[in-house]
Amino acid sequence: MSVIDELIREESNGTISFGNYELTAKSKVNDFEHNGDIYKVKTFKEITKLERNGMFVYESVPGTTAHNLDISEKEVRFSVEGPEDAQITLELEAEKEYKIYIDDTNVGKMKTNLGGKLMFSVELGENHKSAIRVVKLQ
Repeated sequence: MSVIDELIREESNGTISFGNYELTAKSKVNDFEHNGDIYKVKTFKEITKLERNGMFVYESVPGTTAHNLDISEKEVRFSVEGPEDAQITLELEAEKEYKIYIDDTNVGKMKTNLGGKLMFSVELGENHKSAIRVVKLQ
């Protein structure tokens, strides 16, 4: 497992990785450009937040490291690691239904609220990374 020392980076496969849950003080990177979008990340042991073009994308409490975040019209994919269980919030399309997979296990369907927020918990811990996939249903 590895945190992102530079707080956010572009991976060779075109995705982004971000977050450093080992930091004791809040740290941030503004104006990180990726595929024509501008990202901002704030991270430390208590929370990790990601914005794209000034809009909310991801938040975890406590802080996590997300690897290979890939967002498309139909799904969001990434893997996440952290020192303990975390609550993750994603901003997706408002009032739509999504199926959530954690480590290839279907953990159920959820509908986003009016603001498009989708919240779920993931079991994490030392030496454990979870693969997350959130798929939009028709």
